[in-house]
Amino acid sequence: MAVSPTTESICRKIHDSRDDEKLITQTLVNLTQPECRRVREAYKKTYGEDLIQLLSNKFDQPPPSTCLMLDPFERDAAAARKALDQNDAVAVDYKALIEILACRKSSHVLLILQAYRAKYRIRLETSIAAVEPRHPYQKILTALTAAHKAHGADVSAHIAKCDARRLYETGIASATAIDEGVVVEIFSKRSIGQLKLTFFCYNRIYGHSYTSFLKNGGFGEFEEAVSVVAKCICSPPRFYAKVLYGCLKGTTIDEGAMVRVMVSRAEVDMNEIQKEFKKKYGIELKNMICEILPHGNLRDFLVALANKTLINS
Repeated sequence: MAVSPTTESICRKIHDSRDDEKLITQTLVNLTQPECRRVREAYKKTYGEDLIQLLSNKFDQPPPSTCLMLDPFERDAAAARKALDQNDAVAVDYKALIEILACRKSSHVLLILQAYRAKYRIRLETSIAAVEPRHPYQKILTALTAAHKAHGADVSAHIAKCDARRLYETGIASATAIDEGVVVEIFSKRSIGQLKLTFFCYNRIYGHSYTSFLKNGGFGEFEEAVSVVAKCICSPPRFYAKVLYGCLKGTTIDEGAMVRVMVSRAEVDMNEIQKEFKKKYGIELKNMICEILPHGNLRDFLVALANKTLINS
């Protein structure tokens, strides 16, 4: 495929200023992510080097803007590996894995699973199941890795109502826990879109959200995991606003999670996330980033992503 004149000029600009991380960041963040991927392909064709590898080797840490040049499913596969690749099983980032598997379309999850297996020579569900000691989140995550099989099925209101009733009945049958088998079965056999309709039907039929029921029930870690998945599926903007706030206001600043969330949602629903953030916390996301993060390319990158979303909305 021929390199377009515009892409060629961008490649030349990056090549001539490859020691200038700030300029490279500004150049890439002003492009769409598909355009960034075309720049990577064109750079390789023109200069014989992979641009991500080149920049990773040149700087002490890979510039965060290199994430923009990765295929989304390739980026998510790497994020899943990072979440699992901990020396201490207690440190496994289960909520990041839920975010990756529950806030993507089922067809996208299939591509994540394929990319993970191709790169790491092991299935993602196998990596999840191998974590010791066992954790309730593993059951939900394993179910979500199977849900991609339903991505081609039409969303059914009848199935959603039936599943909503089953979820309700598992709750009223016990005062101490929900029926894990029923929940895992539903999560493993339904697409993300189908699950979203199920939670909507539950709310409409029974007059309260499924997450409210789980919260008021005072159940254990499995139910907590189910609640996180439900929140993630039902309202991604609200869910991600809370994640970003936690990244900035936690005991330590989670820079990796900030990049993961803002890059993955930049061309999806970042504007809605910022509206939810302002509504819930009374401050613009970009202003909190400027208040908390030190001066540097990371802060500039995240603010540029936030500003770009607002401008394009």
